[in-house]
Amino acid sequence: MNPLAAARYTVETRHRWRAWEALPWLVALAVYFAFPNHLAFGTQVLVTALFALSLDLALGYAGIVTLGHAAFFGAGAYTVGILASELGWNEPLSGLVAAAAVGAAIGALSGRVVLGTHGLTLLMLTLCTLALLEQAANMAHRWTGGYDGIPGLAFKPLLGLFPFDILYFRTQYLYALVVLAATFVLVRTIVHSPFGASLTGVRENALRMRALGAPVRGRLLVAYTVSAAIAGLAGGLFAQVTGYVNLSVLSLERSAGVLILLILGGMGRLYGAFVGAVVYLMLEHQLAKLYPTAWQLGIGVMLVAVALYARNGILGLAERIAVAWRRA
Repeated sequence: MNPLAAARYTVETRHRWRAWEALPWLVALAVYFAFPNHLAFGTQVLVTALFALSLDLALGYAGIVTLGHAAFFGAGAYTVGILASELGWNEPLSGLVAAAAVGAAIGALSGRVVLGTHGLTLLMLTLCTLALLEQAANMAHRWTGGYDGIPGLAFKPLLGLFPFDILYFRTQYLYALVVLAATFVLVRTIVHSPFGASLTGVRENALRMRALGAPVRGRLLVAYTVSAAIAGLAGGLFAQVTGYVNLSVLSLERSAGVLILLILGGMGRLYGAFVGAVVYLMLEHQLAKLYPTAWQLGIGVMLVAVALYARNGILGLAERIAVAWRRA
């Protein structure tokens, strides 16, 4: 087999769906029926997984290290909130499109600046983007409500048939699950395409990719913009399913939290966003109940253990165990 055919075969093989990939989605559907009183928490997990998936595209595949990804999440959330509260635009699906568009626009504009830098400078510029947007949201009190935020958001029934359930979150859960599934298919297609393979090449050795003639900065900008659009989508979905927006959507804590859970699940593995969101939020929930004033200590201990013994996250550790099991 010649090298071109071999490369094409590799891409096509990676792109094929495997039987085990149906398992997370079947589990998510089972949760809807098995735990009807916990769908609010389940919806939170799905929205967080969508946000983590956006970061995985930028960090896990393109290698863009960022501490400001909540800038796009918050922009999407405030887009939906302002449209609904000030303009009466409370149609869910079109609101999500607007949130993704705003996230993409901010990602494209900021990416032209931050992606021209590297290392610590890149990290600080992404953090500055977040800080600037947070301060802008705080100062635009007339539209954003400042520290008080925008509470009591109401939206039309989904597709005109399914009203949002503020008590049990039945509609919100399925809505979030469908949005996550559709976005996952898109991201999976991107990362298993030749463009996705080139992103991995840039992440591993940008100098070699430039020597091969690849437009490195252009491809990074495209990946960053798509990632920002998905983060904006997650922010818009958050505003719709919770019915409120405040400055916490633009906080450093939100950016750091999604980075932590992605590292926990495993970067550059797609499903690492899912595993990290489930494990991190469940652990946070349980530790907060057991130790309300010191639950962060448990999270810290867990992260130290991951850094020492599972450097590629939970999925990376699972892969190592599977390989050792097959060799035994």
